[in-house]
Parts: sequence; C-alpha cells; structure tokens
Amino acid sequence: MTIIYCYDAYCGWCYGFSPVIKRIAEEFQKEFQFEVLSGGMLLPEHPQPISIIADVIKENYKKVEAHTGIKFGPDYLFHINQAEDSDWFPNSEKPAIALCILKEYMPDKAVQIAADLQYALHYEGRDLTDDEAYRHLLHQYEIDPDEFYTRLHSETYKEKAYYEFQLVKQLQVESYPQVLLQVSESKFYLLAKGYTDYETLKQTISSVLIQIQSAQN
Repeated sequence: MTIIYCYDAYCGWCYGFSPVIKRIAEEFQKEFQFEVLSGGMLLPEHPQPISIIADVIKENYKKVEAHTGIKFGPDYLFHINQAEDSDWFPNSEKPAIALCILKEYMPDKAVQIAADLQYALHYEGRDLTDDEAYRHLLHQYEIDPDEFYTRLHSETYKEKAYYEFQLVKQLQVESYPQVLLQVSESKFYLLAKGYTDYETLKQTISSVLIQIQSAQN
C-alpha cells in the first residue's frame, strides 16, 4: 500500500503541512510506501512576476502561520511584502523536475525532499526557478552536481514532471495538500484534503486500515 502526498513546492499550506506529513512518514514507514507527486500549481504560459499573486500570499501566509505554527522566513517575505522590488517569476516546473531527480536517488526520502524544497523557498527565500537554489541540497544528500544539473535540463526529467502533473489531475486532486492511500491499481482512500493536523490524519489512517481489514475478512 502506498500513501500518495500531492503537493506543490509553491503551496504555502503544503509548507505548513510539512511537519505533519514528515512525522506520518516516519511513524508509518514500515506499513506503507510513501510517494510525493507535484501538482503543477503555477505553470504560467509566459513568466509572471510575483507581484501578481503577492497580495493573496500576504493574506494566506498569516493564516498558515496562525493555523499550523510554522514560520515564513524574512528572505521569503521580502519578495511578498516588497514584491515590486522582487526579481521572482514563480513557476512550479523546475522544482517538480528537481523532485523527480532527487526522488530517483533517494526514493525513501521523498517526503523529506519535498519538505526541504519548501523550506528552501518559504523560509530561506531561495528562488526555485534558479538552478543554484538546489545546490545546498546536493551537498546534503551527497549527490554529484554535474549529474544533477545535466538531468535538471534534460527533456527526460521534464517529461517525468509533466507526467506527475497529469497523474495528479487523473487522481482528481484540485487543491493542495492532499493525501491518498492507494491499496490497489484502482482503489484509493482520501486521507486528507487541505491542511490536516497530525492527530486527525493519524486517526484517519487507523480508521481506513480497519475498513480495509474488515473488507478482507
């Protein structure tokens, strides 16, 4: 059985959810495989400056902090609060490609890698459309930079990222974060839609496992 975490690197609520899903992945690592899929939340046809969505983020990040207890870093908030001075043009494509590559090196750490990408953006204020935003993770995970950057610019991994975007749509996921449990090729259970606290998610998983066991008996 596989727990599928649908997220986007630019999703502030997913950033707030990171500690929850990391804890769940740690606790249930023996019971389930964990997969992370990027949703492609921001895929503008033409580059758009962050100023276009900054006002929405200004409202939302405060709600995320109040509800989840997570903190957004000052280097990130500069680009939100002084958006007219920012050089950011947000796009979900490159972090999705990076996730595909990093997962291939370390499939068991997919949830941690997704959380690292979100921390890099939302706390450290790294521009995820910039190749250099990922270099510190390569050192952390002992990945050869030349190999990584070759893959980052290859059509193969771009296709993998866009395959994930389509897969998330096929799963009928329209908002993030969302967590599903896949028990067979066609059987899925919805575990969480939107931010969900740890205790609630853990209880839902336990309830679903009881349902599955009952159905098998």
